[in-house]
This record gives sequence, C-alpha cells and structure tokens, in this order.
Amino acid sequence: MNNTLEGKTVLVTGGAQGLGKEITATLAEAGATVVIGDIQAEKAESLVAELTQAGQKVAFKHLDLSDENSVEQVINEIKQEYGSFDVLINNAGIDFTKAITELSVSEWDAAMKVNLRGPFLTSKFGLAVMGEQKSGYIINIISTAALRAWTEASVYHASKWGLRGFTQALFTEARKVGVRVTGLIAGGMRTPFLLDRFPDINPEVLQDPKNVAVQIKQLLQNNTDSVVPELMVIPALETSWP
Repeated sequence: MNNTLEGKTVLVTGGAQGLGKEITATLAEAGATVVIGDIQAEKAESLVAELTQAGQKVAFKHLDLSDENSVEQVINEIKQEYGSFDVLINNAGIDFTKAITELSVSEWDAAMKVNLRGPFLTSKFGLAVMGEQKSGYIINIISTAALRAWTEASVYHASKWGLRGFTQALFTEARKVGVRVTGLIAGGMRTPFLLDRFPDINPEVLQDPKNVAVQIKQLLQNNTDSVVPELMVIPALETSWP
C-alpha cells in the first residue's frame, strides 16, 4: 500500500478546528495538498501558517456551506488552481443542544444547511469534477447519532440520519464514474464540539480525533479494487454506540 498522498488535492470542510484540523494535518503530512474550506478565517489561516512552516502544502478558502454559489466557486477554483480535485472530506457540522419545544425554526434550518444540505452541495459539484476525471474519493463524516438517539439533539440526529442515507445513495451513483464514497461513523472525540458544550463530560471515555484522521488516511491509501462503503470508529469506553 502506498503510504503517501503526494499529488492529491483534498478539500476538508470545517478543517480549521477539531476533527477537521486533525484531518488537515494528517493528510498534509502524508503528502497531500489540503484546502481548508471554512468560515473561521482566523483559525484556518493560523493552521495554514503552522503547517506551511513545517513544509506542508495547505491553503485556506472561505467556504459557506449554506451558500450554493460559495460551494460551487470553491470547488471550481480548486480544479483550476491545482489541476485536479481528488478528495472531498465532508466534515463540517453544527448542533443546537435544546429540547424540541425550545429549538427555533431558524436553528433547525441552520443545522440542516450545514450538516445535510452542505454535503449535498459539495458532493453535487465535486462529483461533477471527479466524474470527468473518472477518479476521486468522497468521505462523509457521519456520527453514532445516525444509529440511535438521545435527548435534546433532534436536529443533529435528523441531519446525521439523513446524511447516512444520502451517503449510501451517493455511493451507488459515484461508483459508476470511478469515484469512491465512504460514510465514516465517528464516536465521541476530544474536540470542542463536545468539550465546549458539555463541560462535565469525561474526556477519558472519548477518543483522540487523530485516531479518526488516521483511519481516513488509510482509506485514501487503499489502492486495491475493494471499497469500504461505511466504517465506524469509536472509542473503546464511550457508550454512544451500542
């Protein structure tokens, strides 16, 4: 198995912090040219500076997943600037920890736009480019929230269950044009997504996001004629699944 991603151009949505930051660093270290697609310019630019100083190829593009034009523009720019668009990692996600009766319509819509509509847009425009190349890889970061449910997370569950179904449908279409698709179901990680919202959570039962990023790298390094439609990566002690 080739242990380098040299020559591959990767877009990581939400790549400025948390799991996205680890994915960016891990794939850049493996030789890929990584584009961070995010709305958090300051964090993204700081990460670009850090990794560039280490000799890695990383860039930042402002990407608003709720804006169709922004998504199409970023993907077209990547193709034009780098000559190919090889890997799409749909990582960005948000949540509102509220009871259904307290969750506003605007909050529901915002989460759906980022968590479900966003991956549809990036996949729609990304697959158009990858289909012309007859090659590419799309990895959608799902969650154990797509396998069960807990209280005060209704929009997150709805969006992640939807993303899992969308990913399976995307797999069936993308394979026709030589593009691989994997849904990566990640269990709880030591990232701001959980730690900032739940200060009482025990970090010892969560996994290092680096571990998930390494699994993504290994998926991308698979140069056999086999494909992994879905992969679950969970911490040994965390209990969100099963």
